[in-house]
Amino acid sequence: MKKFGGPAICLNRNDINTDEIIPAKYLTENSKEALKPFILEDLKLDGFDAKSNKLTDAKVILTRANFGCGSSREHAVWVFEVNGINTVIAESFARIFRQNMFNCGMLAIELARDQIEKIIDLGDDITIMVDLDTNQITAKGGTGELTFAFTLNSFDRDLVVAGGWLAYADRNY
Repeated sequence: MKKFGGPAICLNRNDINTDEIIPAKYLTENSKEALKPFILEDLKLDGFDAKSNKLTDAKVILTRANFGCGSSREHAVWVFEVNGINTVIAESFARIFRQNMFNCGMLAIELARDQIEKIIDLGDDITIMVDLDTNQITAKGGTGELTFAFTLNSFDRDLVVAGGWLAYADRNY
């Protein structure tokens, strides 16, 4: 099974929308790979640089509430996938964005606000590993290590384990 987790980048803001994740002007691209350089290009966040190595190396996005709101476009998930990001951890997600994550075989994990705060407080160089067998994440940073449990319903877990909706359907139908 695919491993989830790795270096994390914190997008410390609520309501990051799909236009900030991948600007609408790129939706005419006909491959996921063509979206790759435009990840988070229009995100306005103090100290954030979409061209930084920190984003290039990230496998996990740590963020706030209502992540992926706005237009219901699968491109917002695809741009994470093509950039090697396999997990987004947030207080909450827009419903369609969340389901698109699972449909693509990626993880959308919800944690409480205080748990997100504690992870952010670990410092700048955070690594988050996900254990799907125990439904736990372990976050390590400059000031320590934290472990939190998360909930994942059985169907979403099956989608992730299969590698997404298409692989799941191939195996089950």
